[in-house]
This record gives sequence, C-alpha cells and structure tokens, in this order.
Amino acid sequence: MANDISLPQLSRAQQEAETEARRLIEHIESALVVVSGGSNDEFDSVEAAADRIERVARDFVFALRELGEGRSAAEEG
Repeated sequence: MANDISLPQLSRAQQEAETEARRLIEHIESALVVVSGGSNDEFDSVEAAADRIERVARDFVFALRELGEGRSAAEEG
C-alpha cells in the first residue's frame, strides 16, 4: 500500500498567479526564438511578440496583486 502524501491545495489566487507565470514564461521563450532567428517580416514578428508579452505580463501582475490582497486580508482577519 502506498503512502498517501497530499500536497497542500493552492488557493484560486495562487493557481491563477502560477498559471499566468507559466504563460509569461512561454511567451518569453517564444520571443527568444523570434529574436534569435531572422525573417523577412522580422519587425512584425518582434512587434507581435512584444504585444503578447505585454498583455500576458499585465495578466500576471493582476494575478499577483489579487494574491497579495488575499494574503493581506487573511493576515488582518
């Protein structure tokens, strides 16, 4: 019989922050591919990568702020 070791459940805010962090990492890695490779429409690709990173970074910041607010409220309450 295997030992049942349960990991603590992440809160919704923690899950969202983690998901957004992973999305941001994926977009940064994709941008690195664009930067290291050259193409005829390089400017458009770089601009599109920058736009995607900017949007995902905003989502990540929002998720982090929600997480921080939740932790702050838990400490106060």
